[in-house]
Order: sequence, then C-alpha cells, then structure tokens
Amino acid sequence: ALVDSGVVGVTSNPSIFEKATAGSAEYDPALGELIATQRSTMEMYEALVMEDIGRAADVMRPVYERTGGLDGYVSLEVDPTLANETEGTIAEARRLFTELGRPNVMIKVPATPAGFPAIETLIGKGINVNATLMFSLDHYEAVAGAYLAGLEKLSAAGGDLSKVASVASFFVSRVDTAVDRQLETLGVQDLKGQIAIANAKLTYARFKEIFSGERWERLAAQGARVQR
Repeated sequence: ALVDSGVVGVTSNPSIFEKATAGSAEYDPALGELIATQRSTMEMYEALVMEDIGRAADVMRPVYERTGGLDGYVSLEVDPTLANETEGTIAEARRLFTELGRPNVMIKVPATPAGFPAIETLIGKGINVNATLMFSLDHYEAVAGAYLAGLEKLSAAGGDLSKVASVASFFVSRVDTAVDRQLETLGVQDLKGQIAIANAKLTYARFKEIFSGERWERLAAQGARVQR
C-alpha cells in the first residue's frame, strides 16, 4: 500500500527494530520460534532483521526495476559496534549483502574515519552503500571522495558501474539540536533554527561541484550513478 502511494525507498536501523519488536506483538510468534532454538540474542535479532529486509526488498523490487535501479532500495545498517573498525565493517557489509542476495539492498556505513575506507572498498566491490552519520561539510566531502575512489576501483576491476548505487545521508535536525543549545548559552537568539539548513545548503553546493568536472564525467561515461 505504501509503494502504491508513492514510497520509493525504505531505511532501517537497530533503534527502529528495537521499537518494532518491543513495542508491538507483531514479532512475538517469530521470536517464540527463535527462542526455542536457543540462539543468542544477537543471532535472534539478525534472523528477524534479515527476514524483514529481504521481504521489504522484494516489495520494493518492482520500483527498482521500473526506475532502472534509481529507486527501490532498502537500507540495512552494519553492526554499530563496528563503527571504528574498517575491516570488520567491510566483512560485515559483504556478508549481509551476499546473504540477502538482492540488488536493491543498500548497506549503511557510518561516516567515521574507519568508515571512509570501508565505503571505498565496498563500492569497489559493487556493493550499494548508504553513508550515514554525516553532520558537516568535511564529513560529506570524505564520503563523496570515498564513493568516487570506489567507482574508480570498480572500473579498474572491469566492473559495471551502472549496477552500484550510493546515498549520502546528511543530518539536519540534529545539527540544530546541538548548535541551538550552544547559541542559547552565548545569548544569541536570531540564529537559532537556522544553522542546520545553512550547513545543508553549503554541503549541497559542494555536491554539485564534486559531481561535475573531468573526474566525474569519466565515471559517468561508464554508467556511474550520482551519489544521491
């Protein structure tokens, strides 16, 4: 019904799953079956998540097909405890993407110092990436750079650049939440509620610069998609 009303993508994270499993009875039958198998909490969590993401990806697949891979993605986050581990993030992302076995799954990787090289490697392997936890222009530039470098690696390996997609998820409201508190301490009222939008505008301007020019045109000529 949501797809019919125009929804073209879905995201998820551990907090959303926690609310869904603890805040409703929807998952009780599945949990009951999993508890009987004496799996660990993490194993039970992952079993529920993988089924959900797989089914969601199947629901969104017609959107993916209809738009030629532009829309129709479902995002799944790597284990947050791996946020500062490059190799661990790469291994986890590859495992999740392979096990799900669907072209419209997108793996969420945090924009930490360890995450940037992970993003580059994953894109270079043809794995869709949703880069998250970006709050600043510097964060965004590093993520966009990792995406371009990953595409160049994929190209060098003879991969199909048109088959990989990426999203750069840039926070807005959380910036104001943090900055407004500081502005209040400084007694500055007229800038409250404005910094996050200004930050996003500057970042979007940088996005337009990065995805133009010679380096990008070389990749676009090979079918590369703009990081959205």
